[in-house]
Amino acid sequence: MNLQDQILKCARSCQAPNQKTLATISIQDRDSLASTLGVSKRAVEIAALDLEVWPQRYLRNMGSLGISGQKKLLQARSLLIGVGGLGGTIAILLARMGLGSLVIADGDSFSEDNLNRQALSLEPNVGAKKVRAARMEIARINAATEVEVFEGFVAEKELSNLIQGAQVAVDGLDNMPSRFRLEKACKDAGVPLVHGAVAGFTGQVSTIYPEDPGFRAFYGDPQNAPEKGVEVELGNLAGIVSTIASLQVQEAIKVLTGLGRPLRNRLLFIDSLNGVSETISLK
Repeated sequence: MNLQDQILKCARSCQAPNQKTLATISIQDRDSLASTLGVSKRAVEIAALDLEVWPQRYLRNMGSLGISGQKKLLQARSLLIGVGGLGGTIAILLARMGLGSLVIADGDSFSEDNLNRQALSLEPNVGAKKVRAARMEIARINAATEVEVFEGFVAEKELSNLIQGAQVAVDGLDNMPSRFRLEKACKDAGVPLVHGAVAGFTGQVSTIYPEDPGFRAFYGDPQNAPEKGVEVELGNLAGIVSTIASLQVQEAIKVLTGLGRPLRNRLLFIDSLNGVSETISLK
C-alpha cells in the first residue's frame, strides 16, 4: 500500500474551528507512516494536504492559509541569520506555522543578559550554543520542520552557500555590517529579505526584494553606517522584541505563500512606549 492509500486509511473525521467536518491526520499517524514507509514527516504532511487531509496540528491555520498556502509553507526553505532575540522567536514561530525547511546560522552562545528577552535563552543553557538550542526546540515543536545549522558567524562566502535553495531570508542580526552583507547575498541570489530591528520600546520591519533600494533607503551608505544602532544605549525589551519578530514571521509567510501585501518599499515603525505606529514609504 502506497503513502496516499495509507494516509486515507489513517484519516479520521474532525470538526474544524469553523464547525466544518474535515478529514485529518494526527501527529502519531504521521510519525508512524514516516517510519513504516521510510519517508520524511514533512513528506507525509505534504501528501496528506494533496489528498485534502489536514494534519490536525495546522487546523488553526486553515482559514487564513488554506490548503495551498499550508502546502507552500511545507515545501518552502528559509534562511535565518541570527537566533538571538529576534531570531529565536522567529525560528519557533516558523516551525509552529509549518515551515518545511529552515537553515539557521549563528556563532554566539547564550549569556545571562540574554535571559530578559530571548525565547530560546533559559537559565540552564547559559553558555550553550544558540543554534544547538534552536535545533532542539524546533524538534520538540514540529518534527516535520527540517533544520540545518551553521555554527559560526557567516562571512560572504558562507552566506552565498547557505542561501542556496531558500525562497526567503530573515534578518535576526544585531549589527550593520552583517546586515549589509546579508542584503548583498540576497540580491545576488534573487531572494527576498525580511528585516527587523529593535531598540528600547521601538522597532521596525521591512521586506526587501532584490531590485529594491533596501537598507540604503533608511540606513544610508554602508560605508558611513555605524556598526551598532541606538539599541546600545536603549537596550532590547522582551515585548517589542517579540512583536517585531512576530511581524517578521508574518512577512516571511506572505512572501512564501503569495498571500497579502508584504512591506515592500515600506518601513513599519512601532513606538510601543507612546502607542504609535507609522508606515513610511521608502520610494
